[in-house]
Amino acid sequence: MTLVGNWSYPTAIKFGAGRITELPQACAQASITKPLLVTDRGLANLPITQQTLGILDAAGLGAAVFSEVGPNPDETHLEAGLAVYRAGGHDGVVAFGGGSGIDLGKMIAFMAGQSRPVWDYEDVGDWWTRADASAIAPIIAVPTTAGTGSEVGRASVLTNSVTHVKKIIFHPKILPAVVICDPELTVGMPKPISAGTGLDAFAHCLEAYCSPHYHPLSQGIALEGLRLVSDYLPRAYADGTDIEARGQMMSAAAMGAIAFQKGLGAIHALSHPIGAIYGTHHGTTNAVVMPPVLRLNRPAVEERLGRAAAYLGVGDSFDAFYDHAMKLRGEMGIPDKLTALGVSGDRIDEMVAQALEDPSCGGNPIPLTESNVRQLFLDSL
Repeated sequence: MTLVGNWSYPTAIKFGAGRITELPQACAQASITKPLLVTDRGLANLPITQQTLGILDAAGLGAAVFSEVGPNPDETHLEAGLAVYRAGGHDGVVAFGGGSGIDLGKMIAFMAGQSRPVWDYEDVGDWWTRADASAIAPIIAVPTTAGTGSEVGRASVLTNSVTHVKKIIFHPKILPAVVICDPELTVGMPKPISAGTGLDAFAHCLEAYCSPHYHPLSQGIALEGLRLVSDYLPRAYADGTDIEARGQMMSAAAMGAIAFQKGLGAIHALSHPIGAIYGTHHGTTNAVVMPPVLRLNRPAVEERLGRAAAYLGVGDSFDAFYDHAMKLRGEMGIPDKLTALGVSGDRIDEMVAQALEDPSCGGNPIPLTESNVRQLFLDSL
């Protein structure tokens, strides 16, 4: 093994129930005087969003909001958000919500001062160096779900509305300056969203833990993240007002995003094109495709997942871990097949091609080919 790695760990996190009240201080810390709160359509009129806007307004920071964000944001949402940001003379973004709202909020802050198309900053080689780092606006991230971990990430996922391909846009300064993790903001999540986002965190930790790349720091975080999801997602799902469970899930979500610096794999390689083409919920899609991916990777991860099973207290073998993951998935009401999410096999060639181009492929323990990726889709359908 060659012990070589490039590692980065995240930013200042204000964690705890009720800490949304510290948002004005976070703005001051990030030198934001006129923030634009970016969130998704579903959150715009909910009490938690109105409360947050009220906190900003009471502190003299205004109550400007942009909420035209879809579940799989694309460049048209970005352009609309940029128009609002520039017209309002804003100097920073409060990225508020789940993965879609936070990802697009980060992109608005990133692109506000850039002169090239967003696709020129895709996470390919050193393309990020094309950006004018001094023109990137400061970002505060406030997650209201517990899954994607975008609040501690240096990238955003953006769908190309023409090609229906999800692209990862990267820059070190997309990392939010301050994160407020307040589990009270997640209390009202519907059960399906609690399940999908929670299993997204599980998938992040699982794929990072199984990735063949060398990153022992992320390896340990991934393992503990798996434990937190295993222990607390059933509680959060059963009782949405369980603040301890909600808080532990917010921790697990951030841990998953930190851990996947080590790599992701076939679960995400499949999920990205499915979401881009069919508009499915990302975390739920990850959970649906998880079983065949685990079976494919078994020869490379059998011993490792046996150790994980022992750490989780569910056994000491690959089969024990697999059965545990399937039980957790079943308890969350995750469907067995993609057809239940409205996915058909009519565009399988397109999905296979996109999956093989997805950067997540490089972290899969078993090399991905046209043949085994196609079989994964067929098994999931």
